[in-house]
Amino acid sequence: MPTLTASAPVLAAAEGESGFHPPSLADFFPPAIFGDGTLFEFNRISLVRVIATVLLVVLFWLAARNTKLVPGRAQSVGELALGFVRGNVAEEVLGKDLGRKYTPLLCVIFFGVLFMNITGVIPFLNIAGSSVIGFPLLMALIAYVAFIYAGVKAHHGGGKFLKSQLFPPGVPWPIYIILAPIEFLSTFILRPATLTIRLLANMLSGHLLLVLCFGATHYLFFEASGAMTPFGVGTLAAGFAFTLFEIFIAALQAYIFTLLTAVYINLSVESH
Repeated sequence: MPTLTASAPVLAAAEGESGFHPPSLADFFPPAIFGDGTLFEFNRISLVRVIATVLLVVLFWLAARNTKLVPGRAQSVGELALGFVRGNVAEEVLGKDLGRKYTPLLCVIFFGVLFMNITGVIPFLNIAGSSVIGFPLLMALIAYVAFIYAGVKAHHGGGKFLKSQLFPPGVPWPIYIILAPIEFLSTFILRPATLTIRLLANMLSGHLLLVLCFGATHYLFFEASGAMTPFGVGTLAAGFAFTLFEIFIAALQAYIFTLLTAVYINLSVESH
């Protein structure tokens, strides 16, 4: 970050001289490959999502295609991956019985989000499939349906579930006039909204930061005047540092998204 701060005046001057173009939101709306202007528009981000999905399916298919009592290398890796979600998220938050029940869903969420996030640092893809709102919103809706379903089933009906969420026991009844709307907003509106925005904002900002660093490096090395070339070393180093940080954030956001989904399921199942 100090490197970027120190380079900011130089880059600002450089932009006025010639053709340095900093990243913008236009990066997330690439030209259509086909179906321009229709519901079936397919662009570069759509292609990245397809590639990530196919890769995820193929890897788990390879791990599960020939399961044995004594696992081979691929099966061992797959079991370790699934065991991480089951042991560190599902059973840790939901308990052993309920955790095993929701492990498949939580695994789909974790690895789906992880693979979409990690495409942001893969060469030739270089943009996260979760950096446009469609995918984060879809995952948030899956989590939303899951915790409502779990709550309705645990409380044996939608009415009892709503009562458990909006009217916690032990509160003087006049307080419910204020408390019930707050609980409704928090439980049924803010939960999916915060899941969506958190994932989207992290992946969007990470892409902009990486493009800024490497775009500035290219400009300083190949287009700027010779006196400015040394600054490219700083932006290049910052780019590699932020790439490592972005890998960490990709995994962390997948974990947080999955963990919060499990927490919301647990809150909907348990009474106040």
